[in-house]
Amino acid sequence: MEALRELNYINLEFIGVNIFFIGDYMGKSVAKGLKYRGEVLLEEFPAEFGKDFVKNKAALNKMPEMKLSKTTRNILAGYIVREAKKKEAAKLA
Repeated sequence: MEALRELNYINLEFIGVNIFFIGDYMGKSVAKGLKYRGEVLLEEFPAEFGKDFVKNKAALNKMPEMKLSKTTRNILAGYIVREAKKKEAAKLA
């Protein structure tokens, strides 16, 4: 375990900062707030959001009221893709 921790550790002595990678800590891949936003967007705008990641990213960029960082936009677009696929699978089953 200690060897694994050493691999994830960066010592930036030249600026006097010690940093641990996020890999040391476990967390959720998609926050609850983003899940809620994704579900609402998928229900409210089914024509604009679906199983295409690139199309979802473009649709999120066109919404000026949602100020999202690049990372947050990509996570949200990916979550919408997963949810759209789940809904389609549920309809077929």
